[in-house]
Amino acid sequence: MSVHHGKPLLVLFLFRSKPDIKMEPGSGRPLFCFFSLRVRSNLLDNVLISHQISITVIEARQLIGLNMDPVVCVEIGDDKKYTSMKESTNCPYYNEVRQTMMFCFGTLVGTFKMDVGTVYSQPEHQFYHKWAILSDPDDITAGCKGYVKCDIAVVGKGDNIKTPHKANETDEDDIEGNLLLPEGIPAERQWARFYVKVYRAEGLPKMNTSIMANVKKAFIGENRDLVDPYVQVQFAGQKGKTSVQKSSYEPIWNEQVIFTELFPPLCKRLKVQIRDSDKVTDVAIGTHFIDLRKISNDGDKGFLPTLGPAWVNMYGSTRQYTLMDEHQDLNEGLGEGVSFRARLLLSIAVEILDTTLPDIIKERHGFYVCSEFLISCTSSSSHSSTVKCFTTSLLFSSLHQSATGKMEEFFLFGSFLEATMIDRKIGDKAISFEITIGNYGNQIDGVSKLSSTKKKKKDGESEEEENELIQNSSEDEADEDADLVSVSCTPLMKPVITDRNYFHLPYFEKKPCVYIKSWWQDQRRRLYNSNMMDKIADKLEEGLNDVQEIIKTEKAFPERRLRGVLEELKFVFSGLLSFFFFLSHTVPLQDSMGQQAKQIRTQVKKNTVRDKLKLAQNFLQKLRFLADEPQHSIPDVFVWMMSNNKRIAYARIPSKDILYSIVDEETGKDCGKVKAVFLKLPGKKSFGPAGWTVQAKLELYLWLGLNKQRKDFLSGLPNGFEEIKAAKMGPSLQSVPPVSLVYNMKQVFQLRAHMYQARSLFAADSSGLSDPFARVFFSTHSQVTEVLSETLCPTWDQLLVFDDVELFGEASELRDDPPIIVVEIYDQDTVGKAEFIGRTFAKPTIKMCDEHYGPPRFPPQLEYYQVYRGNCTAGELLAAFELLQVNGRADLPPLEGPTDSERGPILPVPLGIRPVLSRYRIEVLFWGLRDLKRINLAQVDRPRVDIECAGRGVQSVLIQNYKKNPNFSTLVKWFEVDLPENELLHPPLNIRVVDCRAFGRFILVGSHAVTSLRRFIYSAPDKNSNNWASAGRGRIAVCVCVITKMPALFYQTEEESDKEKKKKKKKKKGGVEDEDETDERVLDWWSKYFASIETLKEVGSSLTSSFIIIIIIIYTHTKMNQHTLMYMPTRALHIFLPVQVYNKELESEFGSFEDWLHTFNLYRGKAGDDDEHVLDDDRIVGRFKGSLCMYKLPLSEEITREAGFDPSMGMFQSIPHNDPINVLVRVYVVRATDLHPADINGKADPYIVIKLGKSEVKDKENYISKQLNPVFGKSFDIEATFPMESMLTVSVYDWDLVGTDDLIGETKIDLENRFYSKYRATCGISSSYSVHGYNVWRDPMKPSQILAKLCKDGKINGPHYGPGGKVKVANRIFHGPTELEDENGMTYSEEHLALTVLNHWEEIPRVGCKLIPEHVETRPLLNPDKPGIEQGRIEMWVDMFPMDMPAPGPAIDISPRKPKRYELRVIIWNTDEVILEDDDYFTGEKSSDIFVRGWLKGQQEDKQDTDVHYHSLTGEGNFNWRFVFPFDYLMAEEKIVISKKESMFSWDETEYKIPPRLTLQVWDADHFSADDFLGAIELDLNRFPRGAKTAKQCSLDMIRNEQELPTISIFKQKRVKGWWPFVGKVEAELHLVTAEEAEKSPVGLGRNEPDPLEKPNRPDTSLMWFLGPLKSIRYFIWHNYRWLILKALGLILLLLMLGLFLYSIPGYLVKKMLGA
Repeated sequence: MSVHHGKPLLVLFLFRSKPDIKMEPGSGRPLFCFFSLRVRSNLLDNVLISHQISITVIEARQLIGLNMDPVVCVEIGDDKKYTSMKESTNCPYYNEVRQTMMFCFGTLVGTFKMDVGTVYSQPEHQFYHKWAILSDPDDITAGCKGYVKCDIAVVGKGDNIKTPHKANETDEDDIEGNLLLPEGIPAERQWARFYVKVYRAEGLPKMNTSIMANVKKAFIGENRDLVDPYVQVQFAGQKGKTSVQKSSYEPIWNEQVIFTELFPPLCKRLKVQIRDSDKVTDVAIGTHFIDLRKISNDGDKGFLPTLGPAWVNMYGSTRQYTLMDEHQDLNEGLGEGVSFRARLLLSIAVEILDTTLPDIIKERHGFYVCSEFLISCTSSSSHSSTVKCFTTSLLFSSLHQSATGKMEEFFLFGSFLEATMIDRKIGDKAISFEITIGNYGNQIDGVSKLSSTKKKKKDGESEEEENELIQNSSEDEADEDADLVSVSCTPLMKPVITDRNYFHLPYFEKKPCVYIKSWWQDQRRRLYNSNMMDKIADKLEEGLNDVQEIIKTEKAFPERRLRGVLEELKFVFSGLLSFFFFLSHTVPLQDSMGQQAKQIRTQVKKNTVRDKLKLAQNFLQKLRFLADEPQHSIPDVFVWMMSNNKRIAYARIPSKDILYSIVDEETGKDCGKVKAVFLKLPGKKSFGPAGWTVQAKLELYLWLGLNKQRKDFLSGLPNGFEEIKAAKMGPSLQSVPPVSLVYNMKQVFQLRAHMYQARSLFAADSSGLSDPFARVFFSTHSQVTEVLSETLCPTWDQLLVFDDVELFGEASELRDDPPIIVVEIYDQDTVGKAEFIGRTFAKPTIKMCDEHYGPPRFPPQLEYYQVYRGNCTAGELLAAFELLQVNGRADLPPLEGPTDSERGPILPVPLGIRPVLSRYRIEVLFWGLRDLKRINLAQVDRPRVDIECAGRGVQSVLIQNYKKNPNFSTLVKWFEVDLPENELLHPPLNIRVVDCRAFGRFILVGSHAVTSLRRFIYSAPDKNSNNWASAGRGRIAVCVCVITKMPALFYQTEEESDKEKKKKKKKKKGGVEDEDETDERVLDWWSKYFASIETLKEVGSSLTSSFIIIIIIIYTHTKMNQHTLMYMPTRALHIFLPVQVYNKELESEFGSFEDWLHTFNLYRGKAGDDDEHVLDDDRIVGRFKGSLCMYKLPLSEEITREAGFDPSMGMFQSIPHNDPINVLVRVYVVRATDLHPADINGKADPYIVIKLGKSEVKDKENYISKQLNPVFGKSFDIEATFPMESMLTVSVYDWDLVGTDDLIGETKIDLENRFYSKYRATCGISSSYSVHGYNVWRDPMKPSQILAKLCKDGKINGPHYGPGGKVKVANRIFHGPTELEDENGMTYSEEHLALTVLNHWEEIPRVGCKLIPEHVETRPLLNPDKPGIEQGRIEMWVDMFPMDMPAPGPAIDISPRKPKRYELRVIIWNTDEVILEDDDYFTGEKSSDIFVRGWLKGQQEDKQDTDVHYHSLTGEGNFNWRFVFPFDYLMAEEKIVISKKESMFSWDETEYKIPPRLTLQVWDADHFSADDFLGAIELDLNRFPRGAKTAKQCSLDMIRNEQELPTISIFKQKRVKGWWPFVGKVEAELHLVTAEEAEKSPVGLGRNEPDPLEKPNRPDTSLMWFLGPLKSIRYFIWHNYRWLILKALGLILLLLMLGLFLYSIPGYLVKKMLGA
């Protein structure tokens, strides 16, 4: 992924895939969900370096909402990755990958944003296991929305990321203490609004062709400006822009962009860009970055980010419009701008929001009624428009001119005193130089002519001032005094040849001048302050460089110099306090920095000087940061070399550096001074070989100041000139600057360049060497040294004499500030031109004719000058330069010595300058050659090593058959050589390997240059160290002994005690046996490993339930004061002895095992350039193994008189023979971490491949599916023969079903150096000696045998064992236990005593060193296709056993622990106070149909539900329902292990490790709609609060104060019953049984057999109405409405009787009346 806008932004989004129950209006929005767990991408910054970004989302906690299905989205630039969806939880656990695409709808929970650069600035470039705080910018009153735990790492080439071992999980659960925030950022951040007000812009370039303008003019009839600008602002992943101003070079917006973001923001830069609106694609005109740290102060008297209103200048490509701009990247802010593009008037302000105010709460639902339009964040996806910024137009009137400072007229003057080193490609045409500031002085492309209708007049400004920025100021417009016409370009002049590479302009005594008038707002005070801080920083940097040089050269008292530097700095700051009295906010800043300098000074001691030097360097960086002024009103000055009316090369000079002030401290460092300026090609052309060549070197004088102060603008020039004014101006105007200067005064000098030698030069030939020569440039003169063939460390020993060098000006001025000398080093090629190697600069020591040539200044001393090739170093040059004034030849010191007869007319370096030599002997140990590659397709068969130093050398014997035996038969040879007494001036030693072929031919195989011989200088052993009494000190060793009772992993007891415990437990618990298994009681290797890296909480928890006995063993070194050892039999306790885990390679801990045998890489082929230097490994063609020893002659006789001294071996006494030896190599691979994903699903299927010589072991059939952190737990045995098979390669491959397997990464280990090292890296020394068990002794040699051998080889007295547990070695007495437990019980043994000595072998005088302990090393995995970037890390160790020794025992079993099968039985007894969700249709009463759902995290598909308790009127539910959850559990890691296929298309199962968490939810059952979620509780089975005994005692405080309350673990308690709160209360019983116990006593689900539960005693009202209608009528209708029913029935009967009466009464009456 390429990001073209500054540092990319890392954004974490968290969504819930379905709405919450209480949804806020308008909160639902669509999104797409797809995920890759790790994000790897490249980012481009100004330095254009590729990076790899790794993000691991682990889990989320405390998410706001209920029953959500959360998804995490990671967004970097335009790249987005998603996690899978986790159902029904607000504490999701991820750590797994899903790359499939699915569609869903959801709501944004919260976001977290941070600059990738902020991550890279952290220690180790990473955040590890940190919690990101989620917030919602749309809901700024809501506070924290939850936390996401993640790892973020940003890796560049060559970065070594050390992954910390996982901390204790209880520490990681402390969210507040592990927030994902840089140091100094408060945890509680407030919401703030960032107001960016955009006023207007000036000086915009044309953004269209003149052809299009002519077409428009023909149709429209008017000439329009060829640009349609608008301003775009980006900050924290948000983007806002102003309206487009059509056809305007001077657009006026008066608009603002408002961002809402947390303060302080984790995004440090704000990007402002002027863009040209176009129908096809918008194009950037210019870009400016504003660092918020530079416009704010976080101190006690600080201020919020505040800027302006101020003009910001924008730079980019040249202003001339082309359809395809090759430098368009410069306009985007990538790289250094080569031309002024525009300037923009803006201001920035920040307002902290009080989210409790009603106005803010109101705005939450409707931001900015006056907003014209919304600007969403940079994303095309619909869901990512969650972060908004707003643009409001026409909110304020035009800014008054005086608001940005008073407009002043400035004057810029420049004089070209010299123009040399002009590249020969452009030397055949006339050349001129142009100086511009803003658009002033720009003759070619500065014009943007306005049409007559568009010319506007600003308030209070003249028409000339209005159009000055955009009109061509070099046209003959005069200022108001009519006395100055700008001249910005020198006359055309034809270059003259200097040498075959460069030309120069023949200025000689006539120096052309330019001057420009310009108008800018007067903000000089800001630039003056910046200049003062720069000068303080320069002074401090100079002093710190002196201190570094003193430390490097090992001179005395560096602490005194450092104290002096800091004392001087303190005085400077105290002086500034009085100067800044009128700037109230800067006084405390200067005062605090002065106090810091004083504090560092008081802490400088001799032993802390290096640490305090680092502090001072950090202080210097802070000073540089403060000196960078963000509000520049005056643009930078550009110097362009023009040829054929085209711009060729440029130099950019900050305006503050040449700004004049009447106060010297405020003046720019280059103002009124002659400085060397090197011109370079613009844009991308300046990179690579084309950019290394100097286009031109100018001696340039510049002065910038107010026009009214220009009377002194010539004062800094060398004296002795006459001013030549423009002819048309006439002689009357004295104030007119000169157009040229004519020097009448000149000085003649002789330059002597003493070119002695160079070292570590760039390899420019395919042979890996160079044929270097040096070319020295001074003024218009040039000379070269001779060419030395095939060397990277040439010793020219040559004096170059430059006669008749003419310099203009007074002699005293030249003495104080002489011109610089340029030295370029080239590689001579037989065909084609010489190839550039590097360049360096030097200043000569000047002697005037009236000075004496003698000490202390003369003769000059040789110095090292760093040679640069682009931005990279390319070697060092040792030389001296002196410039001697000529006043007749007799005044010059004589050139001593004749010319070299062998080399022709070449003068050697004189004796007074060349170093004083002494006689040295260099002994060379020739051990062997390794891994020699083919040369010209032919194998190396008969190699030889040639050693050369200072013209002398020695050759090794010939290896007769390299393939059969690559070692040398004669080990030691020596030669004598004269070397400088000053060790810093020692020449390099060259190692060359040649292959001797038929007919006397020799082919160069490879070479190596040892640049520093200091580490090989022999130093006699300190005699005083042999007397132990003077060197020895008491030593305290602490050994922790643990007697454990309960934990399953960390104790070991006997069967008798087990039986006693079981009997006691049966009495207490009614015959229930102890549930701990005997096989769990045995410690294994993983127990030691996990205890060492502190990943297990059992380490702490077991100690809390155990007795801890600390035994303190005090080793004393006199017979009178011996220690006593608290000793207890191992039957009663177990001594817990962890293994040493190194978080790096063993080589980096023990000096690459080069204690006596060194490895020199042999190089061949041309070296890489710029950032390709990491590819030097590709140039390695083999390795030479040997060593060097160097000492002055004559050698002391005491050394040669030692017993057993072998003269043939010289100083290399007692080294082993180098005959071939057979070795058994046993490789243990523990695990790999953070592997780079190799599959499209974002995971890998890793397996191990071991290569040693021709042997290869592939463990392909045991690949681990879909894992980036696989646990291998494997050991491999390989037989090898040293030296032929000594390079071990451990590779991790990705298994693929189809196609070839991919290499993820590999690590290489040189076993030979380990095997022969005095650190004894063959097999690690254990902390204890045991003959059985997990801690069994691995080495075939017992400790006593190892100790005896070490004493014999080191020729020291001992070991002598004595009574009482004593052993004497080298007059030193050690104490230790003498009892050993074996099959026969406790027996006497000396092994513990011997092991005590081995563990303290570094205390033995003369031969002592730390022996390699039992260990695990962590090695980075690298891939040749991705050089320099780690692809993961592997934990492993290697044991080596010689085959001629007794065979070692079997390999230790480190196979991964198998998870144990458990069954969790959860009985839901009752619920209480559950929310009543439903309203009864008939009665209107509140009720709920309650049921409980439960599952183990990671097993949502196996969730189980109770039956439904219908019509609960009080929230009480009765269930008596059993859940049964079988699971596999890894006790060591506290994780449930789940193996399942990711999808139906998966080839095999994937293993997941998930924390054991039980989720219980309570629901309200509905029959014709979805069930309603009421509440939930999640219990971590390893640590959850104990349940309350009664429902009344149960409250939410049990969950809120979880950290404070005691917790229990179901894996120790086994059975727990109680009440726990959620939205209501639940009574549950948790019972954990093993798989064996579950098989013996099975139970049924729910209330089923076997072991059924009783039916709950529910009230009669608990029923479903349509299953029991009569009962429903009885309980719901009759129970509530019986009187009403009776009354209704009575009324009906009454009405019926009345009806019958009325019906029958007429007939009855008739009947009675008629008498019928």
